[in-house]
Formats: sequence, structure tokens, C-alpha cells
Amino acid sequence: MQQIGALPYRTGPGGDIEILLVTTRSKKRWIVPKGNPIEGLKAHQVAAREAFEEAGVSGNAFARSVGMFHYTRRRAERSDADVEVTVFPILVSEEHDEWPERQQRERRWLDPIAASHLVDDMGLKRLLQIFHLTART
Repeated sequence: MQQIGALPYRTGPGGDIEILLVTTRSKKRWIVPKGNPIEGLKAHQVAAREAFEEAGVSGNAFARSVGMFHYTRRRAERSDADVEVTVFPILVSEEHDEWPERQQRERRWLDPIAASHLVDDMGLKRLLQIFHLTART
């Protein structure tokens, strides 16, 4: 199974990179916005759409991914699915007060290392740490 992820980021007040994480709807674990591919849209366009729907942000979605991670999606009525998430960075230019999943999720800006400590998935942790190193150079 394939999904597209968004890595919303901005330059914070001190000039350092900050990452925006959101909670899952059910278990309230911290993740990056992600969703399924959409026919007719390029992957980075899907990432931008997910960033708006789940985190309420918009900006410049880059066409080149920053990497991928894998997780196991637990499904109640069916067998579990292995999911590969390709993640695209989005330089956030606008943070909206209203967005589709506002009532279902929390969002939080963090430096990439703090964000990596908050997420459970090891692959996503590594991706955030690598982004921290590459965004500084």
C-alpha cells in the first residue's frame, strides 16, 4: 500500500527550522499529515492537500521527496497492511484558523529533533533527523 506524506516546515523566530506535527484522529499519536494517492494529482500536490486538510497549513510543496518510511496499518475488519509513505516537504506560508480536520486533530510546531522524539515510528524519526541535518546545510 502506498501513501503520500507532507512535511510542513517553516523558519522559526530564531532562524531555525520548525516542523509541524499533527495527532492521529483515534489514538492521538504524533505524525506528519498523510493520505492516499489521488488520481489526477501529482504526489507533491497530494501532500499539499493533506497538509491543509489535516494540519490547516498551505505553502510551497516541493516535487522532490525528502524520503520515505514504512509502517503497519492496523485494520479491524481486515488483515493489517504494510504501508510505504513517500514524504514531500512543504514550506509553509499560511497557517489557517479553520480547516477540515480541525476538530479531530491537534497540531504542534517543533524543532526537528524534538519532533523526532515525539513520533513513535522509527522510520519517521530517522526522516525527521535527516531533514534536520540537510535543512541546516
